[in-house]
Amino acid sequence: MDTSAPVRILTVCTGNICRSPVAERLLQAGLDQAVPGGFQVASAGTRALVGEPMQPISADIVRTFGGNPDGFEARQLTPKVLRGVDLVLTMTSGHRGEVLQLDASLLKRTFTIREFARMLDVLHTREAEADSPPAAVVASRGAASDGDARLAANAALWRSLPARAAGVRHLSLPADPADNDIVDPYRRAPEVYREMEDQLAPAIVSILRHARLNAPAEGHAPKPV
Repeated sequence: MDTSAPVRILTVCTGNICRSPVAERLLQAGLDQAVPGGFQVASAGTRALVGEPMQPISADIVRTFGGNPDGFEARQLTPKVLRGVDLVLTMTSGHRGEVLQLDASLLKRTFTIREFARMLDVLHTREAEADSPPAAVVASRGAASDGDARLAANAALWRSLPARAAGVRHLSLPADPADNDIVDPYRRAPEVYREMEDQLAPAIVSILRHARLNAPAEGHAPKPV
C-alpha cells in the first residue's frame, strides 16, 4: 500500500440522497482544511436511488456548513465500493449490519457515525487528562519535512484509529441504542431534516476536531516516539 495515499472514508445510508451525502461533503470539506490531500470521502446507499442528486434540503444543509453539494449522484453500496476503504461510517446500526454482510473483513473498521464520534471524544478526554497521547498520535504530530511524509504520518494515524476507538467503546455507550442512529428524513417534513442535522452535525464536528488536533505539522523534524 502507498503509505502516503489518502485515507479513504465511506459514509453509508439507505438511498444515498439525504444523510450520507451530507456527511460525505461536510467531512470532505473539513478534512481538506485539516490535512489537504489527506482524505478521500465518498458515500453509498444500501438501497440507493442510483444517479439521483442530493435532496434539496440536504444540499442546503451542506451549503450552510460550508460544503459543496454540486455534482452529487447517488450510488449503490457494493463489495467493490467497499474494497480498500479504511473507515466506514454508517447512519444507523442497521446500515452497519448491511455493510458487514457485504464484507465481514470490515468489522473493526465500521461504526455508526455518532458512535465513532463519541469514541473520539472519549479518546480526546483521556489523552488530555493523561497529558500523554499514544505513540501513533505523537508520531503523527511530529512535523514532516515534505508533503508525502506528512500524508504518510496522517494515514498511519487514521489507519490505527479504528482499533484505538474500539478500545474505548465501553466508555462511550449511549443511554439509548437509538442514539447511535441518524433519523431518515426522506419524504418527510422539513422539521425531520433539521432533526437529522441536529444529530449529524455534532458527530461531524467531533471527527473534524480530531483531525485538526492530530494533523501532522509541517517543516520540522519528527518527534521521537
